[in-house]
Amino acid sequence: MAQPFSARSRAIEPFHVMALLARANELQAAGHDVIHLEIGEPDFTTAAPIVAAGQAALANGHTRYTAARGIPQLREAIAGFYASRYGLSVDPERILITPGGSGALLLAASLLVDPGKHWLLADPGYPCNRHFLRLVEGAAQLVPVGPDSRYQLTPQLVERHWDQDSVGALVASPANPTGTLLHQDELAALSSSLKERGGHLVVDEIYHGLTYGCDASSVLAVDDDAFVLNSFSKYYGMTGWRLGWLVAPMNAVSELEKLAQNLYISAPSMAQYAALACFEPATLAIFEDRRHEFQRRRDYLLPALRELGFKIAVEPEGAFYLYADISAFGGDAYAFCQHFIETEHVAFTPGLDFGRYQAGHHVRFAYTQNIERLQQAVERIARGLKTWRPDAV
Repeated sequence: MAQPFSARSRAIEPFHVMALLARANELQAAGHDVIHLEIGEPDFTTAAPIVAAGQAALANGHTRYTAARGIPQLREAIAGFYASRYGLSVDPERILITPGGSGALLLAASLLVDPGKHWLLADPGYPCNRHFLRLVEGAAQLVPVGPDSRYQLTPQLVERHWDQDSVGALVASPANPTGTLLHQDELAALSSSLKERGGHLVVDEIYHGLTYGCDASSVLAVDDDAFVLNSFSKYYGMTGWRLGWLVAPMNAVSELEKLAQNLYISAPSMAQYAALACFEPATLAIFEDRRHEFQRRRDYLLPALRELGFKIAVEPEGAFYLYADISAFGGDAYAFCQHFIETEHVAFTPGLDFGRYQAGHHVRFAYTQNIERLQQAVERIARGLKTWRPDAV
C-alpha cells in the first residue's frame, strides 16, 4: 500500500471558488450566459505593444534560461519605474525577476521563515499567502480585521498578536479581497512596530497602479529594509505570462539568488523581454485608460450593490474587488453563491476562500467585466434575491 501524501500537502486548502467556477463553466458549456465576477483576472487581453515585444523575443531566439535574478534590462527598467512613479532610488541589483508574484512570495517565505515560525497576516486576505507559509513549514497567524482598521493590520494589532514564534508580517496594499490601502504614515508605523520586535515587513504591492482617487505609496519610501512583492499580472495585464518581481535589501540578494537558482532556475525568458514594453509611454497610456475603466466599474457596482442591501462598509481605493457582507439576507455565503450560479448564472466568490473571520457571511465581487455586463449582473442579482431562501439550504 502506498504511503500517504505529505502532511503539508493535506494541510493546504483548495480554492473553494474553483468548484463554483467548474459549475459555472458547465452551465456555460450547456448554453447558458454566465457572468463571471469570481476570478481576479482582468478581462483585458495583454496590451498590443507587449505582445509584439514577446513575438519579437521569440523571433530573436530569446528562449533560453536567463540569469536567476532576471535580465539586467528588465531590472533596470523596473528601477527606472520606481524613480519616475514614486521618486525612489532603487538599485537594480536589489530586484529579482520571478515567475509571477507567487515566485516572489515563495522566495521571501523561504528566506525569512523557519519551521514553526510565522508571519502575521490580515484575515480576510489572499489565501495563497498562508499556504506558501505552510509549504515552507512555517505558519500564518491570522489576525481578524474589519472595517474599523479598513481590513488592514495596525501596530496595535501587531502588539496584541505578536508572540515568541513571530518573525514578521505580510500586508497587502491594495489588498485582496477588500481593495483597501495602507497609506504612507500607516506603512511607516507598521515598519517601526515590527523593527522594535526584530521582525521583517513584507508588502504585497501587486495591485499598485490600480488605485482610484489616490496613489498607493510604496513601503520603500519609509522602509528600505522591507521586502516588496509585485507582479506583471494585474496593472500590466500579463496574467498568463507568469512574471513578477521581488525587491529585497541588498544583504539578502545573494541568498535569494541561490534559492531562485534551485527553485525555478529563472523566470520565462520571452516574458521578460516582452515586459520591457510595459514601461514605454504608449503602453503606460493603455494601462492608465484601463485603470480609468476599472474606476468606472467600481463607481457603478459599489452603489448598485449597496442599494440591493449588500453591506460594503469601506469604499475600496484600489484593486478590482468589492468585499460584501450578506448578513442582511441570511444564510451561508457558499450556499448564497451556489444559489446565484444555479438560478441567475452570476458567479462570485464566497468569503471562505479568504480566511476564517466572518467568512461565512461575506462574498467577493470582481468587477472584471464591462459596465454592460455589470448592469446585467445587478439585474440578475436583484431578481435572485427574491428567490433566495436561506432556510431551504
